[in-house]
Amino acid sequence: MSAEFRAIELQIPEELNGFRLDSALARMLPEHSRTRIKGWIEAGRVQIGRLPCKPRDVVSAGSRVQVRMSGESEAASAAVLPEAIPLKIVHEDPDVLVVDKPVGLVVHPGAGNPRHTLQNALLGWDPRLASIPRAGIIHRLDKDTSGLLMVARTPEAHTALTRELMARSVSREYLAVCVGVMTSGGTIDQPIGRHRSDRLRMTVRSDGRSATTHYRVLERFRAHSYLSVRLATGRTHQIRLHLSHLKYPLVGDAVYGGRFGRPRGASEELARALRDFGHQALHAAKLAFDHPRTGERLALEAPVPADFAALLEVLRADAREASRELATRRSSGRSVGG
Repeated sequence: MSAEFRAIELQIPEELNGFRLDSALARMLPEHSRTRIKGWIEAGRVQIGRLPCKPRDVVSAGSRVQVRMSGESEAASAAVLPEAIPLKIVHEDPDVLVVDKPVGLVVHPGAGNPRHTLQNALLGWDPRLASIPRAGIIHRLDKDTSGLLMVARTPEAHTALTRELMARSVSREYLAVCVGVMTSGGTIDQPIGRHRSDRLRMTVRSDGRSATTHYRVLERFRAHSYLSVRLATGRTHQIRLHLSHLKYPLVGDAVYGGRFGRPRGASEELARALRDFGHQALHAAKLAFDHPRTGERLALEAPVPADFAALLEVLRADAREASRELATRRSSGRSVGG
């Protein structure tokens, strides 16, 4: 039986100018392994213009690359099994699905998490997604980050949404609670790479991939800040690492947050709420993208989960108490002085 192929065309973005071809394609097609992509190149199924290519060829921004992808998806070859895991669907149409992922759900199977992932859940929800790489999942969230994820339901939608993500026309906005009182918003522009001694962590390093995070302050508390965070790039652990780099780590982040410290003057209720918050306080609240078929701009939102909302209420109550304490001290000072 002859192999089936699906032809796509990609345009090299500015940020990948000067990269090796295999490396650039690995970033543009994250649902496929670098080994598989290298095999396509060596088999002559990747061309720039009409010219055959080699994995080490250097690419230029704006170049158009034609790829004839093998019909069997890596999702299918990995034998990921469908599972009956409930999903919270925020948007559904024949081309696209948007899911509100809960805390604790891993996106893809991997070492230590071979089952019970979002990919398993999607295949249980619609077995036809087995024909799409990674069941159509376009981007990812950390296990303990909640919020919106988009899923392609057709090969054409998968190609279009992947291109959108690479072109940075997908808008993603997060809500976060960090340790420390920020005075204002700003932008963090620091490259990110794998930690040299701990492969489970990322770190800011000069030879890392460019990463930009925009943030603004929504509320300030006694010793914490509630932020809106917008990604210009989507690196692994980007928000968690960037905020930690600024010395404002996320509440509950066991990897980048350091040891728990009780804020000075905090109520027992707040101290308990902070100590018991068992994951990073990060939620993908807003997602906007162009529909792959109609071109219509879709803008979707998901409220923070219940434990996140409860933490905010405790922080607000503590902030009100701090304001009353300050007002009392000022009043006492005026009385003494008068």
